[in-house]
Amino acid sequence: MPHSNGVVGSDGTVSGFEGALIERETAWRWLLDRRAGVLDGSLRVDDEGHWQCDDARSLTIEARSMLECLAPLAVRERWTLAQLGQSLDGRIATESGHSHYINGFESLVHLHRLRALADAVVVGVGTAMADDPQLTVRHVEGRHPVRVVLDPRGRARATLGVLQSNEPPTLHVTGPGVDTPESRATHCVLALDDAGQFDPADVVALLHERGYQRILVEGGGITISKFIEAGMIDALHLMVAPLLIGSGRPGLQMTPIDTLESALRPRMRTFRCGDDTLFDVCLNAAAV
Repeated sequence: MPHSNGVVGSDGTVSGFEGALIERETAWRWLLDRRAGVLDGSLRVDDEGHWQCDDARSLTIEARSMLECLAPLAVRERWTLAQLGQSLDGRIATESGHSHYINGFESLVHLHRLRALADAVVVGVGTAMADDPQLTVRHVEGRHPVRVVLDPRGRARATLGVLQSNEPPTLHVTGPGVDTPESRATHCVLALDDAGQFDPADVVALLHERGYQRILVEGGGITISKFIEAGMIDALHLMVAPLLIGSGRPGLQMTPIDTLESALRPRMRTFRCGDDTLFDVCLNAAAV
């Protein structure tokens, strides 16, 4: 497990240091440096993601929690991570499709940190059309990832922002023989399976071939479920908000199982994210 120097007190700070507290944004800049390969500085992270702070000051509880959660992603050169936000009863939207905002602002900041650590962020065409997301880093310091829209049958509207802006670049991935709208995106073609969908392994291979080693699969629930079932997700960051919707669109939608012996029982950690709870779910122990 990640660790730090000093002793964590009841107020969440790490004692045994002198001087002003180290805030979360300072620790975040350390992580950005570490992701960029800068090894000298106040933060030391080993290949397993264990970290130590060499700055002779105390860390706030927010800074320490962020380092424990994100240091493994900053140091590893290849991973595929999924992020999903939902209610206590597992809903990502109401029946009408309304989803703004199930999770709070701190969860949004966490999502933007994940984007900043990733090389590419992936969404299915359904999410792209429903939300018209920018998929950029706006709430934290960091660089934008390449945006990837999975669109097997070419359903994406030409007016989507991700297709009409080229900063950051967008990959529009479709099946063979699909007519695509005129856009600023780079068009890529992948084979489809018998159900007319992409094999998640082919998507990951395509991105790796283009040099994108750190991949964030952001949505929606169906796309993330397919990637998990294909064994292509190393970790899932599941953000749970303290509300009950009662009905609506479910988050993960996996193939039904007959008995609980077939259920996944992954290792996980939890972190507070404002009023939300982040479940850091390890699905591939070898990778994370």
